[in-house]
Amino acid sequence: MPYIWLVLLLISPLSFANKLPDVPMFLTPVSEHCFYVEGGVGMASDNAGFISNAGVIITDTQVIVIDALGTPALAEKLVQLIRTKTDKPITKVIVTHYHAEHVYGLQVFKALGAEIIAAEGVQAYVRSPEARARLKERRFTLAPWVNDNTLLISPDRLIQQATVLEVDAIQLELSPHASNHSEADLSIKVSPDGVLFAGDLVFSGRLPFIAQGNISRWLALLERLQHEPFKVLIPGHGSASTDPAGHVQFTYAYLQFLYQRMAKAVKAFQPFDSAYQQTNWQAFMRLPTFDAVNRRNAYEVYLALEARAIE
Repeated sequence: MPYIWLVLLLISPLSFANKLPDVPMFLTPVSEHCFYVEGGVGMASDNAGFISNAGVIITDTQVIVIDALGTPALAEKLVQLIRTKTDKPITKVIVTHYHAEHVYGLQVFKALGAEIIAAEGVQAYVRSPEARARLKERRFTLAPWVNDNTLLISPDRLIQQATVLEVDAIQLELSPHASNHSEADLSIKVSPDGVLFAGDLVFSGRLPFIAQGNISRWLALLERLQHEPFKVLIPGHGSASTDPAGHVQFTYAYLQFLYQRMAKAVKAFQPFDSAYQQTNWQAFMRLPTFDAVNRRNAYEVYLALEARAIE
């Protein structure tokens, strides 16, 4: 037996069953086959790490999970919720992107035999010093929920182009998006339900976090998404919406404002501190996570545009 499987069998999933975090988690239906759990508002160490969403698709014969939450214990709590609905096997976990709050629960599903699916490009992050540093940091800031037994699980299957998975009577349209919010994003459209799992391409009710992505590509993608006919959109953070265009517009408006303001500053050779202080952030400053992420977001965009201007 490979070493990784021996470790998983020893630590997942039942080892967390008697010490799950005491945070509210509800499996909310949004269509005939689709459900989701909504993480709380906050930063990575808040709410025992439960700050992101995960999706569940129940077909005639199996269960497919979208994202795995930010700790093995949260993933085990999600498994318990799924078991209140069905005892069908969990066969796949589709990962929208490899940010920590979406993937540290993967080992629980891997131990159950699920196939891990993600977009081409995430493997570079999985092998990177940044990934090792992030896991080390979370073992401190999210202890005991992330600890020495927590593993970063690599995907079993990589999606390189638009791919349709047929599962019973359900079609899952997997669309990879290189370098938007992260190094490699993946959206999942579920038919005939008309549900889009957008991951962190779309945020609801809070500011998005900008890190390794490409804001120009992200804006172009969001502009297209505003015109696509979804019935329900489930973001990576925040509440699901039956007004998908409105949710997409929320994220688009913020990113566009950042882009235009920082582009103007770079063009005028205005230092970042001056540009930030002179910007009117009134439209966004009352939103959750503004104090935590807005200045960093603006700086990331400023640096990217500055580097492009130098090239």
